[in-house]
Amino acid sequence: MASHLQNPLALPPVNDLTCIVTGATSGIGREMARQLAEAGAHVVMAVRNPKAAHELINRWSESWHGLPLNIEVMELDLLSLDSVVTFANAWNARLGPLNVLINNAGIFSIGGKRKYSSLLGYTSSKLAQVMFSSVLHKRLPIEAGVNVVCVSPGIVHTNVARDLPRIVQAAYHLIPYFIFSAQEGSRSALFSATDPQIPEYCELLKADEWPVCAFISQDCRPTNPSEEAHNIETSFEVWEKTLEMIGLPSDAVERFIEGNEVTCRYGTRSD
Repeated sequence: MASHLQNPLALPPVNDLTCIVTGATSGIGREMARQLAEAGAHVVMAVRNPKAAHELINRWSESWHGLPLNIEVMELDLLSLDSVVTFANAWNARLGPLNVLINNAGIFSIGGKRKYSSLLGYTSSKLAQVMFSSVLHKRLPIEAGVNVVCVSPGIVHTNVARDLPRIVQAAYHLIPYFIFSAQEGSRSALFSATDPQIPEYCELLKADEWPVCAFISQDCRPTNPSEEAHNIETSFEVWEKTLEMIGLPSDAVERFIEGNEVTCRYGTRSD
């Protein structure tokens, strides 16, 4: 139950890190953004509600003895891939460093074009994320210096629970001892983002041609994801389908690394 971990997690020096945290106005994302900023990192809150983010920054600054935090806000709405491309282009135009990207935000419901099980959809999406991340991990050469890590925060009481089946929502209230707070749930991602051993671990996996990327459990330990996640053929199908949906070639990563410009079908419209 990760009872051996500090809460909040003690972070190593992060003053030289620039970190983008998506979905940073609530839940785990908010905790990660706050803790990284208070530890000295330059934090970019990538959010769909900039006003809420600025209000949080003001509140954090007041509680931090009035000292300014190195934190800023950029708009990003994951419901719009045009917004995602606009955000990426704006960031790349800075030509500045990016040390950590924490893809925390997600889309739990898009209104539902057809009926489906929210619990099954959620678990399937998590598996797809691990599969996609594993292929990305494989396609990035060691010399690129980019590591891909999936994390499990554990069962955390956040806004995600609102769209789960009622029986699952009831369980959240019946077994509170087994459910993490947002602060507790942030530990595995913060550990993965800041611990100096993580890059070494990722390089070992790549050198051994391990079929899945690094996966860190809620107790901040490397763990092996499900047997399904090891299905290389399905993982590449997920990769191909994802890139097809956004209009990128399957070798987009290789082209990026070679310095070629690669565009997708989004973010090209004029406002």
